[in-house]
Amino acid sequence: MAGCHAKKKLVTRTAVDSAGAHADDAASATRKKLVAIRAKQVNFNTFSGKAKTKLNINGNSNDVTLNIRILKGQKIWVSITAIAGIEVARALITPDSILVMNRLQGAYLKKPFSYIYTYASRQVNYKTVESLLVGNAIPETLNDNTTLQPSNGNIILNGTLQDLIYQLTVGPDLKVSSTSLSNQEAAQSLQINYGNFIQATNRVIPSQISFTSKVKDKNIQADLNYSKADFDLPLEFPFSVPKRFSLVD
Repeated sequence: MAGCHAKKKLVTRTAVDSAGAHADDAASATRKKLVAIRAKQVNFNTFSGKAKTKLNINGNSNDVTLNIRILKGQKIWVSITAIAGIEVARALITPDSILVMNRLQGAYLKKPFSYIYTYASRQVNYKTVESLLVGNAIPETLNDNTTLQPSNGNIILNGTLQDLIYQLTVGPDLKVSSTSLSNQEAAQSLQINYGNFIQATNRVIPSQISFTSKVKDKNIQADLNYSKADFDLPLEFPFSVPKRFSLVD
């Protein structure tokens, strides 16, 4: 009887250890996959791109060209040109502030970065904007609490950032093909789709980026098509407001 009892305990412990080993293997596989995805993120010091863009703000649609320059972690500079290459607006975004100059109206806007929450959720920060413009995953989503599941050759990443639910689709090449952020209680959502990946200065980035942002009754849609993209070139970020321009809220 004593021998049978000991044998039973041994089998039970083996089963528990096996389950624990499987759990550890799954967690290790998830960590390794996240490390691989992080390694595929575009690393750079500066970025410059030119994109033909269809911009729709609350139903007001315009075809423009965006000239985008980024000094990583410090500033995003955008020049908006319309027909015949005439600049109609210029923006400078930093981790702390947003400056927008409207040349057509002779006016400019100066706000803290939090002004962006008028059109985006409060979990969006400067790094979010920077990442989306070059096709990177939002950094906070590549954390150990993110769940991964295979889907038709892709990997679906799911998780939450405070009240924000996120879902990323990562392709077989470990590049992000779509990002979805939503907060149903606050009626906020952001959908980004990436396509037609190209080589740009030894990096792989999407040449097509589609943004759809909804915050209550405010809607913004932008479809970007990069015709030019370069990394790590010396760049300037000119932004001086003429004295005749008036400050607006």
